[in-house]
Amino acid sequence: MSPTRATKAQMAIDPLPERDRKSEHIELALDERMQLACYHFDSFRFEHEACPEMDFDEIDSSAVFLGKRLQAPLLISCMTGGTEEATKINRNLARAAEKSGVAVGIGSQRRAIEDASTADTYRIRPFAPSVPILANLGAVQLNYGFGLDECLRAVEMIDADALVFHLNPLQEAIQPEGQRNFAGLIEKMGRIARDLPVPVIVKEVGCGISARLARALARHGLRIIDSSGQGGTSWARIESARCEDPGIGELFADWGIPTPLAIRNLRKVPGLTVIGSGGIRHGVDVAKAIALGADLAGLAYPFLRAATISAEAVEEKIRRTLRELEICMFCAGAHTISDLQAVRLIREAEVAA
Repeated sequence: MSPTRATKAQMAIDPLPERDRKSEHIELALDERMQLACYHFDSFRFEHEACPEMDFDEIDSSAVFLGKRLQAPLLISCMTGGTEEATKINRNLARAAEKSGVAVGIGSQRRAIEDASTADTYRIRPFAPSVPILANLGAVQLNYGFGLDECLRAVEMIDADALVFHLNPLQEAIQPEGQRNFAGLIEKMGRIARDLPVPVIVKEVGCGISARLARALARHGLRIIDSSGQGGTSWARIESARCEDPGIGELFADWGIPTPLAIRNLRKVPGLTVIGSGGIRHGVDVAKAIALGADLAGLAYPFLRAATISAEAVEEKIRRTLRELEICMFCAGAHTISDLQAVRLIREAEVAA
């Protein structure tokens, strides 16, 4: 039995009264009970290099993403927007991303497309003028009236460097107001990618992407994929709390492809830029994600909690994550991120043997 199901009795969550969906999402996402206790990266460890033959101060953890050089291979993953609290969170994330030289995304802009009065809650370019910024829409919206015009508006609204299409069938299936027609979306996303003036990124929201889907996306010109695997925030738990059915949330809490496996799935497909995300907690997980095949790593929950405090709190979390990453690189003998991608990870089963 999985650890999430084994603790089902303790995980029953009191549903919230009907309120604004975005506000509920923020409040619930900050609840530690919505995080899975499935630390998949702990099944891997680095082969220690006792004499790395390098100077720690010469480690280069920089990376290039969307044509811009980052100080570290980090993405503050897409999270929120549309509310007063989200405005504060997004601006704190953006200020910290700019100061730290990392990429940053925003939450789904559907609300701003439908209600222009909320657009300012997403506009973070003034606070992050030089780093990559990711716009964000649910791919399913392409079956509910959205097309190229809405995608252009999302990009132009925040002067984005790319547009993320997020895939969330499990969330939509449980969500009280869910939109569940996912038919024909791969082809539609491909058409948008051909016509949009910025790259398109495809990501899950916590259940992972299979190698089969990655190949299908690549055939349609969608070549930047975010694993967003199982192991972090459980949107099944969040939406089941909102619809007053915590039992369904526990049944599906651990649904999906664990993030390390999802990253390896994507790396099997030639020509992809791979973002590894889903349950990444610190710099050691970042290093493992890159060694498994990711080009950069995305974190959400660790930065969300910090962003409710201040931009400085987010900066400190980024600094800490980078220090942890660089210690891993040093002790694995990796001068650069490219070197780290070539480092061998050992499975715990191999250690036991």
